[in-house]
Amino acid sequence: MTSAASDDLIIIRGRGRVSALGESLLMAEAAESPFQSRRLGPHTLAVGSLPAAAETALTDLRRNYAPYRQLDRTVLLAVLAARQATAQAGWLPQDSAALGVSIGSSRGATGRLEQFHAGFLADGTVAAAASPLTTLGNVASWVAYDAGTTGGAALSHSSTCSSAFQALGNAVAWLRAGMAGRFLAGGTEAPLTDFTLAQMQALGIYSPFAPADFPCRPGAGKPSTFVLGEGAAMFALEKISRQALAQEQAAHPTAAPVFCLEGVGFGFEAIGSKTGLSADGQHFQMAMRAALRMAGGTIADVDALVLHSPGTPAGDAAERQAIQAVFGHKQPDLVSNKWLLGHTLGASAALSLDFACQLLTTQRWPTAPFATDLAVAPSRPIRRVLVNAAGFGGNAASVLVSVG
Repeated sequence: MTSAASDDLIIIRGRGRVSALGESLLMAEAAESPFQSRRLGPHTLAVGSLPAAAETALTDLRRNYAPYRQLDRTVLLAVLAARQATAQAGWLPQDSAALGVSIGSSRGATGRLEQFHAGFLADGTVAAAASPLTTLGNVASWVAYDAGTTGGAALSHSSTCSSAFQALGNAVAWLRAGMAGRFLAGGTEAPLTDFTLAQMQALGIYSPFAPADFPCRPGAGKPSTFVLGEGAAMFALEKISRQALAQEQAAHPTAAPVFCLEGVGFGFEAIGSKTGLSADGQHFQMAMRAALRMAGGTIADVDALVLHSPGTPAGDAAERQAIQAVFGHKQPDLVSNKWLLGHTLGASAALSLDFACQLLTTQRWPTAPFATDLAVAPSRPIRRVLVNAAGFGGNAASVLVSVG
């Protein structure tokens, strides 16, 4: 495939993540469910919360850096993932002058916002820090601060559950336009508050299964098995010519794989229900076709597809209908990571892209321990992976990634 835009490539130099699986990559096989229990009034819900080691890393980050003690959990998750990504990329402090930051988050500083509001209801006062610490922009600006950038943009995006890909698409556009030399881009979300959990439960979509029973089950049909999770994934992005990348790989044949963002596509359907979507997932269709068009590719170039698939019967079915409309009888292998992480809202697309990079590296994925339409194992060599994301309001986005 050749890029429709230019001979330049947008590559992922490094990546980082934190989720219900901690800061590790997905396991080869899932013997035990990573989900935990959370009490919500008279109910017990499954949640994809951080395990103990990741929680300790978050606590240390807050304790060891005085300015970070006031920050929302959403921001700290992004900082942890961004540090991993820049370390893997080998970026040095002197590389930060032209570094841009672009981060998606559906809800932003959820925990701090609710804390400040609870204080206001209790005594009628609001701390001076409430406004700056709860704006969406503070997510990207604190990550930029932590990365040491002095001259790049710090951009925050919110388009519900496609937010991370909105952020990624913006970073790609800036890099292609020469408006930045490097970008940190991704998504982050820390929505495991009582109020947010109650909102998800009010929709009637929350999973009835116990945490130990792999309660999030994309592609399994009824009942709805949505489970809320928290996490972040970040990517260190650069622009490089095909020739320069080939020379680099020839000089360092044992270096870590470099992933190419070949296409980014977006779709929108103006439907009356802001929580629903069309039965044939028209926004998914637009996004997938746009990503393929940017990459200059065809449906035959896609070997696996990381689904958005949140475990809701209507949402899962609409995405499958969209895939059928785009791919026909040449469908790629359908895979998901939500059954191991839950739905992390604005971070979900970034964590799915991180999962796609892992598929390209290992050529395998863990098998879901429940009846589903997800592929059990690869049916072909995995050269390119398409990743879908969508959210309330009719937004959808797709990214095509390959190994450079």
